[in-house]
Amino acid sequence: MPDDLMPDIPPEEPIEPEDTAESRPYDADPIETEPVEVSVEPEAGEQSSDLEAINQLRRAYASIREELSKVIVGQDAVIEQLLITMFARGHALLVGVPGLAKTLMVSSLARSLSLDFHRIQFTPDLMPSDITGTEVIQDDQLTGHREFKFLRGPIFSNMILADEINRTPPKTQAALLEAMQERQVTVGGVRNPLSDPFLVLATQNPIEQEGTYPLPEAQLDRCMFMILVDYPTEDEEYDILRLTTAVMSDDLEPVLDGEQIIELQHIVRRVPIAEHVIRYAMKLARMTRVGMPEAPDFINEWVSWGAGPRAGQYLILGAKARAILEGRYYVSIEDIRKVAPPVLRHRIITNFNAQAEGETPDKIIARLLERLPRSESDVATDPRLPNVVK
Repeated sequence: MPDDLMPDIPPEEPIEPEDTAESRPYDADPIETEPVEVSVEPEAGEQSSDLEAINQLRRAYASIREELSKVIVGQDAVIEQLLITMFARGHALLVGVPGLAKTLMVSSLARSLSLDFHRIQFTPDLMPSDITGTEVIQDDQLTGHREFKFLRGPIFSNMILADEINRTPPKTQAALLEAMQERQVTVGGVRNPLSDPFLVLATQNPIEQEGTYPLPEAQLDRCMFMILVDYPTEDEEYDILRLTTAVMSDDLEPVLDGEQIIELQHIVRRVPIAEHVIRYAMKLARMTRVGMPEAPDFINEWVSWGAGPRAGQYLILGAKARAILEGRYYVSIEDIRKVAPPVLRHRIITNFNAQAEGETPDKIIARLLERLPRSESDVATDPRLPNVVK
């Protein structure tokens, strides 16, 4: 075609390459963006039903506190942490000196929740089969044949009180591991599932170490919370002495049943959480690990082992359960900070230097919370954290 008949086509403008992480060199500065709060909202109908369930839980929480006040004086923080553990589908270890109503608190909680409850008193001669159950030979009256029959132990219940768990040998302590983690018991090669809800609350005496067997770290890590039961205040102790030395009623009315608790446990996991809150929990757990870039100098000096990824999971689940108990359908950084001590205190292993200087895991956690910024934007834009949370 002659040149004078060619149509006038404007020259193409050069296409600028898209500025992505793959197109930039490794030493290029990242693009500064504002932190974006990401949350997954439930469907409209599902959200309304969840909000109704949350309101029901708030009323049930107040009713449970009122029922427990009939037999328990004070210990509000302990009761709150016990309920957080239950609604987050975890287990807890209560540590306190004798006479602080740890056993009474757990048994009263079981009665107020209308759950099957078994108390196991751990002793040095307790065997694993005393907890899980055993197989016996039974005669069939019709056929005359003998067959093995499994007799279930006390662990087949909704709530288990493992009283003075550190008084039994490690072999018997390990009988709880499979039940706590996988919610089943294997006997004779047959898996026997446990009924939901299932909650193990163990007690431990911290002052008497003679003839005891400290829990191994693997079993401690199965406990969501380590709850410290402290001495009562002066006014609370006066009420204890006044009420327990007179005629008092211990009739507790059930508030929730097993099906309602299971439903509320599912709602806890559906509570939306912003990305910067997940990063906050993740960074708090990573700061406890020796040799990590995020670890402060005092962690490298006083800590032998820090918290693993399970600590971050329990920080988030505990914060979600606490938010629901507070009547909120979102998780705040303050929720993470409130559940941090019971989640981390048994996952931070101190060394000899810390013990010589009087540094305890609780003091180290307090230092970490002081150092970790409260500002959400500071956490969201921290360059040492990954860009994507999966």
